[in-house]
Amino acid sequence: MRKLFFIPIIGLVMMFSGCPVEEVEEPEKVWKKKAKVAVLVTDGFHDGEAFMPIGYLANKGIHSVVIGPEKGIVKAYNSDFKIKIHKAVEDVSVDYFDALIIPGGKAPSKLREDEAVVEWVREFYKTGKTVAAICHGPQVLITAGVLEGKKATGFGGIKEELEEAGVVYKDKSVVIDENIITSRTPPDLYDFSRAIAKSIMPEKYEKKKIEKKDEVEKKERVEKKEKVEKKKEVEKKEKIEKKEEAEKKEEAEKKEM
Repeated sequence: MRKLFFIPIIGLVMMFSGCPVEEVEEPEKVWKKKAKVAVLVTDGFHDGEAFMPIGYLANKGIHSVVIGPEKGIVKAYNSDFKIKIHKAVEDVSVDYFDALIIPGGKAPSKLREDEAVVEWVREFYKTGKTVAAICHGPQVLITAGVLEGKKATGFGGIKEELEEAGVVYKDKSVVIDENIITSRTPPDLYDFSRAIAKSIMPEKYEKKKIEKKDEVEKKERVEKKEKVEKKKEVEKKEKIEKKEEAEKKEEAEKKEM
């Protein structure tokens, strides 16, 4: 399943690389829809760490809105891919969104220097809604002062910085501590994106969990029934063989008489 997820998205990144701008649905069109995610970027964002979660969540019916220090077009540091920032953080409320995603790359080092961005992230965290960061993304959370005492992960190069900020560093694809989700690098994007979707739509994943449990229990009941029937069949066969053996023995005894 993971390969099926990565191949098409990577293909899209390669296909559109060099295009002027990758459009994401305008925020005004999605405010009334069920689930909305803010993707926080600026110049130097990592293309895959931004677009792959956007694509994954879109397939789940979750809409993403790109926000940043100011409206405009910004470029990825690792390709010619560009993205349009629809809203500046100062122009949008944390109440509009169900989750916040902070991709990595070189952008987080710029974002953490913007006081308005850091304050917005801090306020979002206080809502208790999902805050997800990958690679260098947790640097913004460090500056916002929301990681102290938390279990988290990130790009190996910022491990020391995370620990100095009071983080219990975990070398895992996804680390979840209360409403904070963190991941390390692009190979973790499937787990990262899935964890975000699950945090937004827990009832959907819980339903799948229940359905899977019911399926397992049904299979166990069928296997148990088959086992009981097989046991009865064996006992019946043994009973018949025993009866036939007794009859043969009785017949042999009669002949001897």
